[in-house]
Amino acid sequence: MGVGRILLNILVVLAAIAGGFYQLRLKPILVKFGQGRVIDPRGNTDCTTVPELKACEKLVLHQPSGVVYLACSTQESRPHWLPNAQRFNATGASRTDYVATYNPQSGKVTKLKTVNFNSPRGLSLHGMDVVASSSNPSELWVYLVNHREPLSGDPKVVGADSSVEVFKTTLGGSTMEYVRTVEDPLVLTPNDLTGTPDGKAFWVTNDYGVKTGLIRDLDLLGRATTSVVYCHETEGCKYAIQNMHGNNGIAQAPNGTFYVVNSIGGQLTVLEKQADNTLVITDVIESDRSMDNASVDSEGHVWVAGFPKALVLVYEHFANPTKVASPSTAFRFSINTGPNSFYGQKFKVDRMLILVSTHREESALHARPRYPTISYL
Repeated sequence: MGVGRILLNILVVLAAIAGGFYQLRLKPILVKFGQGRVIDPRGNTDCTTVPELKACEKLVLHQPSGVVYLACSTQESRPHWLPNAQRFNATGASRTDYVATYNPQSGKVTKLKTVNFNSPRGLSLHGMDVVASSSNPSELWVYLVNHREPLSGDPKVVGADSSVEVFKTTLGGSTMEYVRTVEDPLVLTPNDLTGTPDGKAFWVTNDYGVKTGLIRDLDLLGRATTSVVYCHETEGCKYAIQNMHGNNGIAQAPNGTFYVVNSIGGQLTVLEKQADNTLVITDVIESDRSMDNASVDSEGHVWVAGFPKALVLVYEHFANPTKVASPSTAFRFSINTGPNSFYGQKFKVDRMLILVSTHREESALHARPRYPTISYL
């Protein structure tokens, strides 16, 4: 056999391997990220934008009052400083991010002023939770993911020095009082969190296993490096669960069940809390697209923000959020009570809202009152 024939055979084998890799690994990811997807708008005929609220990464509905709490930034700073998307230009970061309230009934927006928070690195907000106090329902604990600039080193090399900030506010108030800062090596790449009603503990997701570098991209191919960390005021921090994939949003239902979003895989993971505050996976619910944050309503439905065009979000919208829109979806996950539940379909997944002209990093949005938690987008 000649050298030319050997080289040809090698090329054929390599092409076959590449083709198999694309079909089995890469193509399903691209499809889930929206490649070739045709957007079918729905449920968006009665929506209102709120121009005062921009770059609000997380929204929490206080269900008894209907007031929405938001963790907001600026559109100008997002392309520069967004550690979870590997944007590490600290000179362009906003250090004056804020928590706001929005009343859908009156349209009133209130930016909460911080009290006794004197950190020179300020606030650079991401995930958030707002929990009514177990001792006084009119008092609220505010848990915030804060992506601080590192005290030393190039952020592109060492990453952000992220922490969790705990504040306390009152329902209807205009201020929030600083309580404590939680920083721990296990809180590595925090994305979202859910807190306890005593203000002492929380569970926070790490969305990558390392802060920086190309190795993070291997998670796109299924590498399981993400985790949930449990932190307590006096007990410190520990892993609640490790070796998960694509962790992003997290929410806890009143019955104690936890839900963690696999943003890369487009899955909603169901977990149960153990006596030692660790978590055990009990179910995984599939969707057809990338997803982000989660919220549980009073009826036990889980609402999750989804991205029909995740590639547009990551490579175009993040780079220029003021000009490039990214469509959004609101999913509702619930226990399936229909006839097909007898055939193994335990959960029902409904696409309740699909927006194409407004995107989550631009403004707050609320929809029809019968679906109040859609305001989570």
